[in-house]
Amino acid sequence: MIRYQALDRCFSNWARNFYIEDLIEACNKALYDYTGDEKSSIQRRQIFNDISFMESAAGWEIPLERIVDGKRKYYRYSDKNFTINNQPLSKAELDQLKEATYTLARFKGVPSFEWVEEIISKLEDKFQLVGNSASVIDFEQNIYLKGLEYLSPLFNSIVNKQCLRVTYRNFKGEDFVWDIHPYYIKQFNTRWFLLALNEKYQSITNIPLDRIEDCVPIGLKYKPTDIDFNEYFDDVIGVTIPHDASVEKIKLKFSSHRFSYITSKPLHGSQKIIDEENGIVVLSLIPNNEFYALLLSFGSDVEVLEPQSVREEYVSQVKKTYEIYFSCADTLHT
Repeated sequence: MIRYQALDRCFSNWARNFYIEDLIEACNKALYDYTGDEKSSIQRRQIFNDISFMESAAGWEIPLERIVDGKRKYYRYSDKNFTINNQPLSKAELDQLKEATYTLARFKGVPSFEWVEEIISKLEDKFQLVGNSASVIDFEQNIYLKGLEYLSPLFNSIVNKQCLRVTYRNFKGEDFVWDIHPYYIKQFNTRWFLLALNEKYQSITNIPLDRIEDCVPIGLKYKPTDIDFNEYFDDVIGVTIPHDASVEKIKLKFSSHRFSYITSKPLHGSQKIIDEENGIVVLSLIPNNEFYALLLSFGSDVEVLEPQSVREEYVSQVKKTYEIYFSCADTLHT
């Protein structure tokens, strides 16, 4: 799109004749201004391919003239007022825009994202996107969750590489003040989490937004990261990565009616069926709190077969749940 915009500016400028060399120079300059990479350059063939696309029905069907000037030719629009920026969207582009507005709509009502409603309204008005006003898609969210007001400032801090000082309050009511380098925001079970380098511990800290009491910018020099957060959570369920933990092969056995559920909705990307008749699967992951919470949600429909360490931890958590209910029952009967 950068090259198309650069070519469009050249073709629209009747005050100057743009030969093929000028078009190449204009596109290379636009690429450099955008990327800052001096190695980003294009050749004549690419320019001709771009022009062909812009003239096609798949592009903008531009009214391009090729004016002979001696042994050379220059390029410009036959219509002075033409620009690709004023052309109507294609049906495919309109459909994509509709999908984008549906996705944006999930943030309606979320604090700090009031601007989303304004953008959606403008898009719907300008491109006549409103056909059926009824909602056709929904995303799970909790607009009453504490800390949602920090979503927008945290997002801006990550984009602008701005360090922050956050006050974190744990579930015991204890406050901790940390200087952090924010990197990534992730949602899990309708809850939002910030992943950041913690100056105090010099490690990645997982901070739930609903536990943040205060958040202010500071002048600390930002430390970038080479962590790929698209892969960072591959070995876990949820967002917690225990320290010094390693991936384990965990064998689970499910009841017949639950087995069909977990085959259509795998518990983890590593899930493999090893015994369909007996409902046994294997997961390769790091067991964390979210993993055990997920298993507990299946009740008596799941059994941890191995490894023994994971089985024992799961049994321990089941016993704690059992003791809570039966100690309550004993109290009620006395």
